[in-house]
Amino acid sequence: DDVTLRYMRQTGRTSEQISLVERYSKEQGLFRTDDGPKLTYTKTLSLDLGTVEPSLAGPKRPQDRITLKDMKRSFNDSLTAPIGKTGFGLQKSDLERTATVSNNGHSSEITHGAVVIAAITSCTNTSNPSVMIGAGLLAKNAVERGLKVASHVKTSLAPGSRVVTDYLDKANLTDSLKKLGFHTVGYGCTTCIGNSGPLPAPVAEAIESGDLIASAVLSGNRNFEGRVNPLTKANYLASPPLVVAYALAGTTDIDLVTQPLGQDDAGNDVFLKDIWPSAEEIAETISQSIHPEMFTQQYEAGVTGNELWNAIEVAGGALYPWNESSTYIHHPPFLNSVTADSKPDITPIRGARVLALLGDSVTTDHISPAGAIASDGPAGKYLQENGVEIRDFNSFGSRRGNDRVMVRGTFGNIRIRNQLAPGTEGGVTRYLPSDEVMSIYEASMKYQADNVPLVVLAGTEYGTGSSRDWAAKGTMMLGIKAVITASYERIHRSNLVGMGVLPLEFADGATWQSLGLTGEETIDIPDLANDLQPRSTITVTATDANGNAKSIPCVVRIDTPVEMQYYRNGGILNTVLRNLSS
Repeated sequence: DDVTLRYMRQTGRTSEQISLVERYSKEQGLFRTDDGPKLTYTKTLSLDLGTVEPSLAGPKRPQDRITLKDMKRSFNDSLTAPIGKTGFGLQKSDLERTATVSNNGHSSEITHGAVVIAAITSCTNTSNPSVMIGAGLLAKNAVERGLKVASHVKTSLAPGSRVVTDYLDKANLTDSLKKLGFHTVGYGCTTCIGNSGPLPAPVAEAIESGDLIASAVLSGNRNFEGRVNPLTKANYLASPPLVVAYALAGTTDIDLVTQPLGQDDAGNDVFLKDIWPSAEEIAETISQSIHPEMFTQQYEAGVTGNELWNAIEVAGGALYPWNESSTYIHHPPFLNSVTADSKPDITPIRGARVLALLGDSVTTDHISPAGAIASDGPAGKYLQENGVEIRDFNSFGSRRGNDRVMVRGTFGNIRIRNQLAPGTEGGVTRYLPSDEVMSIYEASMKYQADNVPLVVLAGTEYGTGSSRDWAAKGTMMLGIKAVITASYERIHRSNLVGMGVLPLEFADGATWQSLGLTGEETIDIPDLANDLQPRSTITVTATDANGNAKSIPCVVRIDTPVEMQYYRNGGILNTVLRNLSS
């Protein structure tokens, strides 16, 4: 608790605020001191600090932790593991593929695991001075030993605050980071959200020609498929010092515990342990380089210091003046059809078709990608039709104010695999009436033109990842009336209800695979009526082309009476509007 107060002083909090926190904590019996009374906790966790090891997470999910000493083995195992949560499904004959990169006057051969992006990003880590100073000290030690970053590695530093730049400058660490290519590219979301920018053309061409599993190592907190960069299939989360280390190594196919990062000017091997700063060195540097004034000055400048932001003209009035020509902000249709009826009926879903047949761990990044907009996809075509040059596409994350862009990107992740169109990857499906393979958006529009409701079938952990509201909004806008899965991530399930989409869960641990469903069936959900109860079990009927019907028990994952009101109203927005009007 004393350390917490020390952090507040260090980061420029007022003495009044610090005093209030201390007094409040002590009055509530929350403040712990060595000589004070022993506190009683509801739950106590024991941790042997000797078991804590340097770790990364990846290559496709942030929850898949890998210890540093196991990285080489884990990466190689992932290459030949079946396509799924961790695997890339390569054959043994594919493992020896290589490609030559000629970049910046240097030629090098790259293989699977080549690190082509090494990014210290603005997420959680850059607000932690110890890891940022640690990264700077590691860079300083590496430069002093003559180590360099390979030419195929795209490096970047994007602090979450200008204070980071101030204390790195004060500690004389900025130049060392720059010498390894870690120049400050901006402040805010960059590589973690897919804003790394394109790879250098020679690197991109080498990855594509060699069909390589290239790697990105970043200090962000999300690494879902297709998020970081279209050309990096293996994406690992790491601390800022480890990002620098892997930039020096140039590959994830390495054991940084036993193998050298490179050689010094005398030809001697240099290992990670040789340049890793000590905890004492980091603490001393922090105490000498970080001062409260840095924080207070930057906080004050944050309100007034951006001339471009300050120069934006803002219209007054109670209503927003929609600009129909804007491709960034568009009037959304969510409330266009809402009526004053305070009690609309819950009605059955009949004659629905399956738009997507998906596996396990479908993330919100799969459902609503945040990164680059492909020029040949529905969203990219829409932007081009509206006069936007490809270089000005920006990202899905930046276009969230335009529903027309976002709905066209829904289920458009380049790594999503729709089993309704086997052998494909990306946002495509099979339009069942004609058996044509087309974009999910195009198929949705065809179904909606014929008033055909749609459903999605999926596996476990559906909607895991970022709590992205557009994953539910886009689902609704595609005409999807129900999602039937083996299990849900908590927030996405709630968001579906909030947009009037019915979340159902196969009962008794069943899956669409165990039930023998192909996705070609016609789906009926007849038990939907005004007396529908939260978490009740209803019957879903799936009928194949030959008229053979299966009755499938499903749990209604509308979990509370309040959520049932949202669903009955067609979503939370409709509910709020009707409550206001009444």
